[in-house]
Amino acid sequence: MAFNSFGNLLKLTTFGESHGNTMGGIIDGFPAGVSIDLGAVQNELNRRKPGQSKIVTQRKEPDTVEFISGIFKGKTTGTSIGFQIKNTNQKSHDYSHNTDVYRPSHADFTYDKKFGIRDYRGGGRSSARETANWVVAGALAKQLISFISINAYTSSVGELSMEKEYQQLDFSKTESNIVRCPDEKMAHKMIDKIKEIRKQGDTIGGTISCVVQNMPVGLGEPIFKKLHAELGKAMLSINAVKGFEFGSGFKGTTMKGSEHNDIFNTDGSTQTNLSGGIQGGISNGMDIYFRVAFKPVATIMQNQDTINSKGEETEIMGKGRHDPCVVPRAVPVVEALTALVLADFWLLNKTRKI
Repeated sequence: MAFNSFGNLLKLTTFGESHGNTMGGIIDGFPAGVSIDLGAVQNELNRRKPGQSKIVTQRKEPDTVEFISGIFKGKTTGTSIGFQIKNTNQKSHDYSHNTDVYRPSHADFTYDKKFGIRDYRGGGRSSARETANWVVAGALAKQLISFISINAYTSSVGELSMEKEYQQLDFSKTESNIVRCPDEKMAHKMIDKIKEIRKQGDTIGGTISCVVQNMPVGLGEPIFKKLHAELGKAMLSINAVKGFEFGSGFKGTTMKGSEHNDIFNTDGSTQTNLSGGIQGGISNGMDIYFRVAFKPVATIMQNQDTINSKGEETEIMGKGRHDPCVVPRAVPVVEALTALVLADFWLLNKTRKI
């Protein structure tokens, strides 16, 4: 049973724990003959890695990816692509205080009850460090479908929310600040908010918006593999994600059908795009846009009541190095999973008609 795999024709299987020796994965189904820019892959990892700014965890990991199969002389060979990312800066002693204690809103309790054993060092397999594997695979997928443009960005932190529509944004400014918000004025407010929360020993959540442009028509399957369903599944697989909406989302529930319907132009495009680029589970060629909601990071530097494995009441205080807000580092993760879903459906679509 492939509980650690993702995808259909383009499949990623991953391994590793937060404080183990190595993270890594195998990518199957990647076409042969694709030229790979290894520097671009590493750049995506650099966007996700810890220790990159004052508003993220200060764990220092180089997150250097090493490809061990499937790429020869700069091109994919059509065989399995194997890669690994070595962990170099583990401080497992930071977690010695919770070997038998369940951290509130973490996976400690559920993992222990499901498997009867858990790796308490940094959360083990349930750690967001797993997402480094996804970013590597997503970086390759981006190069496979380079004709599609994928841009994610921080659209809110706590109560601070961007008011601009994505059409008003310059995505080239997303990487100009450490919170990854293309609205520079709002970015400064978000950064100050995260710093304030960190000083309090607390954490805060937010949202990431993602825009996909230059989409071909026809990606997605009609029933159980709808494009928006697979995107939602991917996003809800990210640690700390609590919500996903695309197109008009929940706002669409307040509208009438006469207001919500996207009227066609003669070329098949639509005058509005409340459908979010997907109709009947299949891309219609318009921009796909969606939002992903992230809860506050569960580990806080404050005392909290909890229980241990014996069901006894106890107290715990967070230790170690943790993000006060996970959103800035999750931006490349959202892009990576989006690319994997779209690349998988692009390959699948090639089998649908002659």
